[in-house]
Amino acid sequence: MHKNSQRGFADHGWLKARHSFSFAGYYNPEKNHFGVLRVLNDDIVAAGMGFGLHPHDNMEIITIPLQGTLEHKDSMGNTGVISFGEVQVMSAGSGISHSEFNHSKIQEVRLLQIWLFPNKKNVTPRYDQIQYQLKEMNNQWVQIVSPNPDDEGSWIHQDAWFHLGKFSKDAYSQYQIQKEGNGLYIFVISGAVEVFDFKLESRDALGIWEMGKIPFVVLEESLILIMDIPMEI
Repeated sequence: MHKNSQRGFADHGWLKARHSFSFAGYYNPEKNHFGVLRVLNDDIVAAGMGFGLHPHDNMEIITIPLQGTLEHKDSMGNTGVISFGEVQVMSAGSGISHSEFNHSKIQEVRLLQIWLFPNKKNVTPRYDQIQYQLKEMNNQWVQIVSPNPDDEGSWIHQDAWFHLGKFSKDAYSQYQIQKEGNGLYIFVISGAVEVFDFKLESRDALGIWEMGKIPFVVLEESLILIMDIPMEI
């Protein structure tokens, strides 16, 4: 169980970041990763500000905007602007440089940035940007990431499935682990849910492994991200 209040915090003025796992100046030896999930950063970027050109390699990077607009540029020549209802995926592979800025000069942007260890190293870098239907998220799971290029959503070099769901109060749902040996990292973006005997509120998280089907009882209207990921790196 990872409570919101137990996350790392960094305030750089233009950037306010919450870290679920050790990152930059935040280090917690008990929170270095969960399976292949290495980074889950919950960022607020001030208007017109952002991350200048910087490199990555051998990491699968998933960016999910929650509010506002985020502008991306990279060394492959890709440019794009994403907002809530879209997901950006970057396979850093053998090496890539990119920048990310708040596209708005007026409003802040809020986003989740997630890093997974890949199952293949030094692959050719790639960039992808997809939209998902917000209305399809109502009281059901929408797949936004998978290992399969032909499946719904985008794809990554890892046996991982990401789903988003927006559930009304008193709704009930279940999620079936996609692959034997995978675990589930549940992150409540907003609202409150009960999973087994654990109550999760806004920005709380729960890691589960060695299970098959996971029940969700929704205590208040909630937006939930679930990451179905290998536990072995």
